[in-house]
Amino acid sequence: MTDLKPGKTGPKPGDIDLRPGDLLLIGEACSVQFAGDRALRLRLVSVDPRPTYQGWVWLTGYVLNGKGLAVDRREVFVQRAGVRVLPAAPARQ
Repeated sequence: MTDLKPGKTGPKPGDIDLRPGDLLLIGEACSVQFAGDRALRLRLVSVDPRPTYQGWVWLTGYVLNGKGLAVDRREVFVQRAGVRVLPAAPARQ
């Protein structure tokens, strides 16, 4: 549990720590180029540490299809605040 001080509301979406293996939703909130049916689910491989425009970040990962299988490796330049971390899928038995 996070101890919040008065006036604090917790981490902002862009403050979330992105880690390799995270499943991300890259949609319109990240950049207009991912609006509508161009949105994608990305299994994160790495976050580029080099500085860019404030609030923007380069992400590398694998685009997943509807079955959760990797179909393409991509590098995307997105607004960090728009990135959504999706819940992990249950492990296959």
